[in-house]
Amino acid sequence: MERGKEQGMVVMPHQNPLEQLQAKFKEVENNFRGWLAKQSLPVEAAVVTTTSAAQGAAIGAFMGTLTNDVSSSLPTPPQASLDPQAMASLKQAQALSGGPLVQARNFAVMTGLNAGISCVMKRLRGKEDVQSSMVAAFGSGAMFSLVSGMGGPNQIANAATSGLFFALVQGGLFQLGQKFSQPPAEDVYYSRTRSMLSSLGLQNYEKNFKKGLLTDSTLPLLTDSALRDVKIPPGPRLLILDHIQRDPGLKEKHGRRR
Repeated sequence: MERGKEQGMVVMPHQNPLEQLQAKFKEVENNFRGWLAKQSLPVEAAVVTTTSAAQGAAIGAFMGTLTNDVSSSLPTPPQASLDPQAMASLKQAQALSGGPLVQARNFAVMTGLNAGISCVMKRLRGKEDVQSSMVAAFGSGAMFSLVSGMGGPNQIANAATSGLFFALVQGGLFQLGQKFSQPPAEDVYYSRTRSMLSSLGLQNYEKNFKKGLLTDSTLPLLTDSALRDVKIPPGPRLLILDHIQRDPGLKEKHGRRR
């Protein structure tokens, strides 16, 4: 009798605590983004700029501790003893090797302004593309040059040069990221399958579906034997079949195919 009860029980799969934490963080992040998208442009830009500046300040402070305030060990000779180009190079070295507070300020300005401009561009243009990314990078690069003291004697020209350099680098990285972030063509046929497995906490079995060519179109036709053939254990099989039976859209498709 007890054995029969055990066989009738649905064994819930054990989910990794780290995966649960990641899923919870993702949910909070999505809720925050949803709330932010409903705000006015000034509010959204201010929040995005502030949060990104705080993150940049933390990164800059950490990097500043690694440099151990090298700028203090760099003596500043009298300006009369150096030509303007050499003095500008020395100031640039001091700016890049500053302590935690200096680097926190520099990175806060750079990351905050970059995120703020990107936010405004995305709202105004209705999309996030390489042009918006390059405009944001130009603005943050130019301001970073001015704030960090890397401008030298001709700050405006150097700020423009720094902004152009930042824009070209970020534009290239954006294009590279777009190229490699596109999912493989076969993933298009597993969007609904992926969503179902994710809701059941069975993401690890997506590879089993792909090995057996069980695409989204085959979901209404799934049987216990088909899932067994792709080496999915009994507990997850029961959860998947129960989910399909409860899904009105899948049940309707299954009825039409009969």
